[in-house]
Amino acid sequence: MNNNIAVGLDIGTTKIVAVVGQKNEHGKLEILGMGRAKSLGVHRGVVNNITQTIDSIKKAVAEAEKAANHKIIDVTVGIAGQHIRSLQHSDYVSRPNFEDVINDSDLERLNEQVHKLVMLPGEEIIHVLPQEYKVDSQTGITEPCGFHGSRLEANFHVVVGQVSLIKNIARCVREAGLNLVGITLEPIASSNAVLSQEEKEAGVALIDIGGGTTDIAVFKDNIIRHTAVIPFAGNVITDDIKTGCSIIERQAEILKVKFGSAWPSENKEIEVISIPGLHGREPKEITIKKLSQIIHARIEEVISLAYLELKNYGCEEQKKKLIAGIVMTGGGAKLRHLRQLTEYTTGMDVRIGYSNEHLAGGQPEEFANPEYATAIGLLMKGLEDLEAKRPSFVPEPEEPEEGPEIVSTDKGEQRLGEKTRKSFFGSGKIKKKEETITEETITEKKKTIFEIFQDKFIKYINDTE
Repeated sequence: MNNNIAVGLDIGTTKIVAVVGQKNEHGKLEILGMGRAKSLGVHRGVVNNITQTIDSIKKAVAEAEKAANHKIIDVTVGIAGQHIRSLQHSDYVSRPNFEDVINDSDLERLNEQVHKLVMLPGEEIIHVLPQEYKVDSQTGITEPCGFHGSRLEANFHVVVGQVSLIKNIARCVREAGLNLVGITLEPIASSNAVLSQEEKEAGVALIDIGGGTTDIAVFKDNIIRHTAVIPFAGNVITDDIKTGCSIIERQAEILKVKFGSAWPSENKEIEVISIPGLHGREPKEITIKKLSQIIHARIEEVISLAYLELKNYGCEEQKKKLIAGIVMTGGGAKLRHLRQLTEYTTGMDVRIGYSNEHLAGGQPEEFANPEYATAIGLLMKGLEDLEAKRPSFVPEPEEPEEGPEIVSTDKGEQRLGEKTRKSFFGSGKIKKKEETITEETITEKKKTIFEIFQDKFIKYINDTE
């Protein structure tokens, strides 16, 4: 088995998608196989039928295994649903000796303290995402390791969900014969798939319109600032078409995908669609303009709710600060003229998000489809976890050269028997290796701390079953 292969499993309201892939030598994603099955046991991101959800997962995984010629065991799963909520929290730890530099153990202790927050009954913390640190009176620190200080403080974005609903997802995955190795909030996964680092730095709002939920994530200065889940999305549009045109759900979904538009003024009254009748009944006719009016009314409500969430967070005042505007993805983002309607409603720049920036060349364009953004993001998260846990070769430290005994000097040298080493900041601590703090090392340290608590959360879900 190739240990460099990961699997992302998107358990959505309308579909369940399994994506198998790996990274090539250039760090781009190579999709080895994809499986898709209709989701029958999930409503608005929440499992409401265990048996049907297990069957749908098995079908999607079997199709992906056949396409990739790879046995799927470990999967990274996304989580959403109206039970998900987020909050901002500030916490700190005191350090007994300010002369000792801050290290990973201090960050871990601070994160551990946040995980002990008392939540509402039945809730559990899913993610604790550090935003900015403060050491004593110095603010705006993104990487506190190496600083001296007696008080380490940080602002956190905390994502919370209902334990029972999370355990239902874990049970479905396990009953399908799979091993759950990671749980990630779906808007975070989607953002990793479709947003660039430049957009996250400039300021951007992601709106992922799925089948049952609309997920929101706001980034600024490469830091996640806000997340939210709205329990309205593409399914309510399909239901409105079904009711307004008196047709069955399958026909309504086809009409939405093939002829739907978010901007009714472009259509003329003379454009008519003929819908086959049921069991020999006369076919029904509906104008494309009426269809667009039905869609427009509902999708405008969804956009307004998403924009209200952004305004409640404060984006109305910071509109100029979100330089990259809005990126829309998910299956609902394929609706024609959605971008224009969103720009008209919000007054912000809008683009449709595709995953092709992270995909290797020569692969089918279908993989970059916005409706697969969450699955691609989960695959990326699974591959990151593999890289973080993969052991690396660390050479043995060289023995210091022997020399005559010397006394301590102002350069920080100290006498150690017959061997001489340079101390760290002259404090008597042995400096084993000169470490260069770069953006990559900062990211790796944050990943390491995050992995510790994600593993604890997964273990908690499995142990309490």
